[in-house]
Formats: sequence, C-alpha cells, structure tokens
Amino acid sequence: MAKVKYYYDSETLSYRKVESRKRDKFKKMTVFLLAAVMLGALMVLGLYQFIEPPKQKVLQRELENMKLHYELLDKKMREAENVLNGIQKRDNNIYRTYFEANPIPEEQRKAGFGGVNRYKSLEGFNNSDMIIDASKNLDVLSKQLYVQSKSLDEIIDLAMDKEKMLAALPAIQPVSKEDLTRMASGYGWRSDPFTKARKMHKGMDFTSPKGTPIYATGNGKVIRADNRASGFGKHIRIDHGFGYITLYAHLSKYNVKKGQNVKRGDLIGYVGSTGRSKAPHLHYEVHYNKNAVNPINFYYGDLSPEEFKEMLKMASQEGQSYD
Repeated sequence: MAKVKYYYDSETLSYRKVESRKRDKFKKMTVFLLAAVMLGALMVLGLYQFIEPPKQKVLQRELENMKLHYELLDKKMREAENVLNGIQKRDNNIYRTYFEANPIPEEQRKAGFGGVNRYKSLEGFNNSDMIIDASKNLDVLSKQLYVQSKSLDEIIDLAMDKEKMLAALPAIQPVSKEDLTRMASGYGWRSDPFTKARKMHKGMDFTSPKGTPIYATGNGKVIRADNRASGFGKHIRIDHGFGYITLYAHLSKYNVKKGQNVKRGDLIGYVGSTGRSKAPHLHYEVHYNKNAVNPINFYYGDLSPEEFKEMLKMASQEGQSYD
C-alpha cells in the first residue's frame, strides 16, 4: 500500500494531503529511464574494454598476420641482398677484372633515391615504420639488381669481343711444321743478303719449297693481295682487327683476293721467291697498332714448349736473312 504524504498549509493552519500529478509522475519516470540508459551505456563501455566483438577479433588477427608476413618478407629480402652482395663481389673482382673493365663503385651500386619523399603516402599509420622500412629495402634491392643486370650485359659484350679477339690473334705458324724446311731468320738485326749491311729484319723467314701452302694465322679480312709493295713481291696483308695486321711476302701465287674474309688456318697462298728474295721462303710479319712486333711471341696455337724453345733458339741466331 502506497504511503500517503501530507504537508502543512500555513494559510489554513492545517495538514493537507499531497496530491500526485500525472506530469510529475511522467517526469520522474523519464529521469529514471535516462539514468538507466546512461548506466547501461557505461556498463557496456566498461565491458568493451575487456571483451572484443567478433569483428574486432578478425581485424586484429589479420593485422597480426600482416605483421608476420612483413617480417618474413624482410627476412627474404635480407637473404636476397646477401646473395646479391656475393654476385657483386665476383663481378668486380673476377668478371670485370678478367675482361679488363673498371669495377663498379660501391656508392654507385647502393646509391639512394633523391628528391621528394617517396614514402609520404605510407606515413600516419600504426605500422608505418615497418612498412616504410620494407619499402625502402625493396627499392634499394631493385636498384642494385638493375645495376648488376647492366653490368652483366656489359660482361657478355666484353666476352663476345674477347672471343672474337682470341680467334683473330695471329696464333699459329703460317707454314705447317710438316712443310717447313727450317726457320731461316728471325726478328731483329740481320745481315742483308744483297748489300751485306746490317739492317732491321721486321719479320721471320720460313724456308720451304716453292708451292708450299701458306695459311692465315688468325681470323680477319684481306686488305691487300698484290705485288705493288717494294721488295715484297707478291704479298698478302690481313687485317685481324684489334690493332693486328699480318703480312705474308714473296708468294708464288694467291689463293685469296682483296676484301675476302678468312679464318685461322685457311689457305691463302703459296711459297715463292718473288720480289727481293734470295731463295724460296715466306717472309712473315706481325704488326700491332702499326708497329712491327716479333712474330715468335704469337705461336702459342700449335707449338709445344719444346718446339717453341727450339724455334726461339734458331730465331735468336744472328745471320743473314733471305730478303
């Protein structure tokens, strides 16, 4: 049973019953409901700090998974960088050294990126530092791979040039060992067979019967095949490229013509005694950058160490040349 409340009325000097109005009841009810809602909200917020909703759990799990993948990616990039460092060292110390190319400076291989901030769009997030660091490492690795790729392209070109050069070098005797009577005169000061005066003999004389085959000592192009040079008679000149030219003089006849490409070992002519010659032989010269050099230093292609030693001994003997 609800309690009846009274109040003292000073005008009538008597106690009067307190009458409850509907508006007052509604106001009280409204205040009570608002208080209940606020209390409920506070309770929910309090529980939210300790209990994550399902969607929040999913997002958190995805974030942790992403962090793990970034860590694995960073580890793989470090491993790739170590492998690339090994390739770079071999490139500078072996490949480029072998092909006489300058090493690529370290600062050029690992140069950074200048200008605007490339990673500004990645700033402002919870894991920005991790993402920016991984992006920087990937960019540096990509640039190093690009530089190394260009270096290997250069090495391939140098290797191809080296292969061409090795094939072009005058590396064999122009007269077969089986057809050679003897090596009559070497490179150096010799007695002229006609004047008996000492003069510089710029080639080597190979004594062989007339008609003995003569072979190109390296790949090249025939630039002369005529008898218009003083003293050489019928002669051939081959431009091997890379600064090398060989000369074959006193031939009896040609087997090539001007402008023809030849390879090492191709038959180019035959021994004779044309021009200023004392007897049938081949006068052979090697020129490098327009200067005559000793041909004996180029016979590594078909002489054994013992044969080379014997030829060197014969070539060193000062006597009379055949031209």
